[in-house]
Amino acid sequence: MEEMGKYIGAGLACLGMLGAAVGVGNIFGSFLQGAMRNPSAAQSQFGNLIFGFAVTEALGIFSLLVALILLFVA
Repeated sequence: MEEMGKYIGAGLACLGMLGAAVGVGNIFGSFLQGAMRNPSAAQSQFGNLIFGFAVTEALGIFSLLVALILLFVA
């Protein structure tokens, strides 16, 4: 029963990686849409794009870390 709980918890923790994958696509899609509408402002927003990408990926890695902790430590 305890083993089953570990697997269920780790699976639920991995749902954060799904959100990260969707978030990255949304970030880049929105940037490209804005860059096509106003190409002169695209270069000034590139730093915000990279920051959003890094934060989103960090959340996905964090959810993977929580899943691994649930499997091997708890």
